[in-house]
Amino acid sequence: MVLTSTQKLYEKIAKGEFKGFTVPAFNIRTLTFDVARALFRAAKKEEAGAFILELAQSEINYTDQSPKEYVKNVTEAALKEKFEGPLFFQGDHFKANSKNLKNLIKESIKAGFFNIDIDGSVFDNLKENAKKTASLTFFIRNLQPKSIEITIGGEISKIGGKNTTSEEFKEFAKTYQSEISKYKGVKGIIKVAVQTGTSHGGIVLPSGHLKQIEADFDTLTELSREAKKYGMAGAVQHGASTLPEKYFERFPKTGCCEIHLATQFQNIIYDSDYFPKDLREKIYSWLKEKFWKKKKPSDSEEQFIYKFRKRALGAFKKDIWSIPQKNIDKICEELEEKFRFFFQKLNVSGTKYLIEKIYL
Repeated sequence: MVLTSTQKLYEKIAKGEFKGFTVPAFNIRTLTFDVARALFRAAKKEEAGAFILELAQSEINYTDQSPKEYVKNVTEAALKEKFEGPLFFQGDHFKANSKNLKNLIKESIKAGFFNIDIDGSVFDNLKENAKKTASLTFFIRNLQPKSIEITIGGEISKIGGKNTTSEEFKEFAKTYQSEISKYKGVKGIIKVAVQTGTSHGGIVLPSGHLKQIEADFDTLTELSREAKKYGMAGAVQHGASTLPEKYFERFPKTGCCEIHLATQFQNIIYDSDYFPKDLREKIYSWLKEKFWKKKKPSDSEEQFIYKFRKRALGAFKKDIWSIPQKNIDKICEELEEKFRFFFQKLNVSGTKYLIEKIYL
């Protein structure tokens, strides 16, 4: 087992040597060791090798998981399940305007995060985004291990906002190429996250149920096609795990190189019949006490709970991780089936052999 980056894989996708699948990036927010075991069991059954384990900058904080701890728990889970093959750890949504970003990047790379997604969408100006993304690319390249080319991604358009246009993508890509060329010989980004109609966590109705939203597959196809013109593997889809299941088999057809999946797994854990009812009620009471002032006047209590319950994962980490093992095992059975679903629909079942050919 080795920790590495997806760079070699994505370069082959960019050249058209591999296609027909979309790499899933899984965010594990709680019960990390056990959930990762379920993921690796699913990967072995599906003979999947092209998948990423990631943690966003915000998740590091509200789940109380440092990059080092995350890597430790996941790698121990891989060893427990006798998973063989490279592991790809990714830092997601590393916000380009964060004061402590460079320290976070250093910490993450030291822990084994050899895939970094820079979120420049915090800047409304695309040129400013591109310039900052280029300077951070240079910074990351100077930190990467000699034997590994870190995968770096950019991001345009705020996830949950208006859809990215082809013109915006071109403006960003052209400016970025101009900026990165100033750093002689530095390899640039290989992918760009875009907005295509989704939102992080999905859109919850007043009843607490998720709204069935439409992803813009035509836009995703167009932007992935544009990305390849600039030597990239394709566009990246965020906020997708709560989409209707019928959509997922469509992503590989768009040329989308990567898809980020997070909230659905959190939902399965919280909503499982095996999650202790008294603990759930305790968490929800704490959320009302702690965050009720931040509730939108138009939101129902169910909407408030859904939007904020991720904030409790760090505060109640010990309680959640102390759930009886028999309950955790049952929850993970549900998760394992969901992981298998994503492997199958995204066409990464069977990619174990492709990954071994590239990396081993």
